[in-house]
Amino acid sequence: MAETLIFSVPTGEPSFLIFLNRTFLSIKRRLLARILRYQNDAVAHSRIFREVDDSATEKKCELNAGDCLSNDGGNGRHAVFNALDTMLKDSLERLKMMRENLCLVKTGLTIGYACESKYAEDTATIRRLCLDGKLGAAVWLWGKMAQKGVVSDVFTHNHIVNGLCKIGLLDKADLVVREMLEFGPRPNCATYNTLIKGYCAVNGVDRALYLFSTMTYAGILPNRVTCRILVHALCEKGLLMEAKRMLEEVLKDDDEKDIPDLVISTVFMDSYFKDGAIIQALNLWNQMLQNCTKVDVVAYNVLINGFCKSQQMNLAYGYACEMFKKGLLPDAFTYNIIIGALCKEGKISEACYTVGVMSNMGIMPDQITYQIVIRGLCFAGEIVRAKHLLWCMLNNLMVPKPLIWNLIIDLYGRYNDLSNAFFTRDQMLSFGVCPNVFTYNALILAQVKSGNFHGACSLKEEMISKCLFPDVVTYNLLIGAACNIGRLDFALLLHDQMVQRGYEPDLITYTELVRGFCIRGKMKEAEELYAKILKSGLLNDHVPVQILFNKYCKLKEPVIAFNFYQDWLESKKGSLP
Repeated sequence: MAETLIFSVPTGEPSFLIFLNRTFLSIKRRLLARILRYQNDAVAHSRIFREVDDSATEKKCELNAGDCLSNDGGNGRHAVFNALDTMLKDSLERLKMMRENLCLVKTGLTIGYACESKYAEDTATIRRLCLDGKLGAAVWLWGKMAQKGVVSDVFTHNHIVNGLCKIGLLDKADLVVREMLEFGPRPNCATYNTLIKGYCAVNGVDRALYLFSTMTYAGILPNRVTCRILVHALCEKGLLMEAKRMLEEVLKDDDEKDIPDLVISTVFMDSYFKDGAIIQALNLWNQMLQNCTKVDVVAYNVLINGFCKSQQMNLAYGYACEMFKKGLLPDAFTYNIIIGALCKEGKISEACYTVGVMSNMGIMPDQITYQIVIRGLCFAGEIVRAKHLLWCMLNNLMVPKPLIWNLIIDLYGRYNDLSNAFFTRDQMLSFGVCPNVFTYNALILAQVKSGNFHGACSLKEEMISKCLFPDVVTYNLLIGAACNIGRLDFALLLHDQMVQRGYEPDLITYTELVRGFCIRGKMKEAEELYAKILKSGLLNDHVPVQILFNKYCKLKEPVIAFNFYQDWLESKKGSLP
């Protein structure tokens, strides 16, 4: 009975111990021991009270009996009556106390089971909220439990830490881990792995390495997952040798250190490919096969991607075929890697054929697949096939992201097809996709190409009305259009607006203004602006010089034109390392 009572209240306040005059502010790991101690104290106290009551009753009975013997007959009868009355009252008091204790025990059992059920429900809710991204509600419930003196387990704390790391609140996550070290529950290796991964995700490798070094002081040994996280972070920063040294240091006491880890080996192989060390990557691959490491699709994807980046498509195709021979089916990442490499080489037809093969293998093209192919088609100028793929996405109930719409709108604008450009924008809106700054820049380019300067300016105002602020590209397009129609004053006004908004004019901005000055015959202003370009160090191509050179040749001033050319050559020499 006592054991049942103890284990029924592992998380709440034991209400049946009525002699406690305070509540627990936090539940420690020694809570069970404290409850056991208080339970034994309660039993001891009840025994003491019972012995005291029994001895007191015996003394009273002896005293009354003595009175009865020492007094006369009449008084003796009253003394006997008093003794019996005292014994009856004491018996009734003991019976009442026993009844109350039984009721309290019953109530304590009920509350204990209810608290246990409530604890499990609350912790499960916190974990579910963290996984669903509702961290605010999870932290609120977690705080409510702490206010009641209930501390959740380490598994629930890990969910809180993970949720904070996902939204970038690493300081808060670090604070939770420090509180766990001070107040409990004790963090485990998963806790540190979560926090280390969070810091690595925001390029805080130094802080991640510091946490790694403090794990052993907290009595927690890093595992292979810790190594994978840190090795990947170090390799991403190009610190390949540091990653190897750290791996050797961590695994020096590991009994399985001679067994290659597939994940870590894959990360190292990817780093070799990024550094252009193809031979080292292949040696590592062969070593993995010789050690009977069971490679997976991810390892093959890294290998195929490395060869595609190195423009060795024959090897990439060869290892893709090897995957089939080993019973590994390529996934969407495998096909996207090959399709992207084909589009970069301008082999659009082969890329489209690969998309067909991908579909026939039962792997549906995703957003990335369509984006790669549509971009390749737009660069190749094949607007009809690009628009066909866009409709394929919509027919497959896949709403394209703004980037895909922008590519097609931009291509229509470059072909001066203003109606189709705006029709595509309207389709974009009808599917619930909001235009962004790049969308408006593509439409402004379409207006400029068609010679509709006022329409381009109206689009800029429309951007501002929708809380989309024009960028450098927007202003450069409008400045160039204003210079083309001889509106140099408006072009300078746009330049001033650009500077007021905090944008720094680039070489294209100054080139358009130089051309505008030359069109209006303001050669002095054009030369001053060119000198400003030279002084700023922005001059890295020949366009501004060519504009001035051609203008002075038309003005029959070849010496001045040649001097500008000489100045440009000198600036190019000074910019060389």
